[in-house]
Amino acid sequence: MEKQRELSDPLTMRLPVEVLQDIETIAKACERTRSWVIVRALKAYLLAEGREILENVKAQADMDAGLGEDIDDVLRDIDAILKGKAA
Repeated sequence: MEKQRELSDPLTMRLPVEVLQDIETIAKACERTRSWVIVRALKAYLLAEGREILENVKAQADMDAGLGEDIDDVLRDIDAILKGKAA
């Protein structure tokens, strides 16, 4: 038995007509709903471009919280390693 996923409240959105037509064509060909196609498309986005944006947001939050390294210190460490002077 498949576990039920928690779902959000319904969303309302407007799409370009050609995008909706493509979604409907894919849904029909796969014998799925438009929602299924849209969720799959959003998941693919979140794994690619969206993931990069989320990682950047987290990195900025880490920097704001003082969890980062100063670039000048990092460059000095790299330079020391390259010159064989690393501690």
